[in-house]
Amino acid sequence: MIIRCDNCSVSLQLDESKIPSGNFTVRCPRCQNMIRVQKGAKTVQQLEENKPAAAVENNSQQFAAKESEFQINSALRSLLSALKTETTVMDVSDERSEKPRRVLLCLGQKREETAKKLAEAGYKVYIAQTPAQANERLREGKTEVVVFSPDFAAEFGGAAILQQKANAMYSSERRRLFLVSLEDGGTTMNAHEAFLRNLNLIVNTNDLPQLPLILNRALRDFNDLYHYLNKSLNLESI
Repeated sequence: MIIRCDNCSVSLQLDESKIPSGNFTVRCPRCQNMIRVQKGAKTVQQLEENKPAAAVENNSQQFAAKESEFQINSALRSLLSALKTETTVMDVSDERSEKPRRVLLCLGQKREETAKKLAEAGYKVYIAQTPAQANERLREGKTEVVVFSPDFAAEFGGAAILQQKANAMYSSERRRLFLVSLEDGGTTMNAHEAFLRNLNLIVNTNDLPQLPLILNRALRDFNDLYHYLNKSLNLESI
């Protein structure tokens, strides 16, 4: 029986004669993550679940055009900056705030509504059905914003696995992941509560209609905080 770790994506070969009946858990030897296994699941089905989270196609062409335009403008700004003889620094904060962004949704009931809101706001939206799909999409390194909720893939421990992954990251990795919790009981933009839970942003579900505005504001503040660090490391803002 072949299974795959939801956290690090390593494939494991299990001896059928030595595994218990029914569902069980096994610890990943690489990352120590606890993997929930369904004994009756077929290998092909398990590998299928580990495909990257699928993209919402509503605005794929518009996003591609916007991303291409942003890349061209960034290259031109870099060229102009290199050609400048003065010591003044170009202020590109306004342009960077318009950067097209990819967002990974790890949600339950609010999945479709959230995807529609963000797609209409110009985000490239990916939807994960399982933690494994979320992990595969994040491994690409292009998606830096993750919105999750407590009811995401509860049978696989979805929200807990995402939080565990964030907690296990090195600080340099964690700064490149903007983690948003969409929940019924939280207070929107409560920075103190978010800090205590190793999140970047909390949004109450009642404020979902304003999610694009809230997310844009929070990302702008986050990028301002790390502006000089990103500049010194030659990194783009999120």
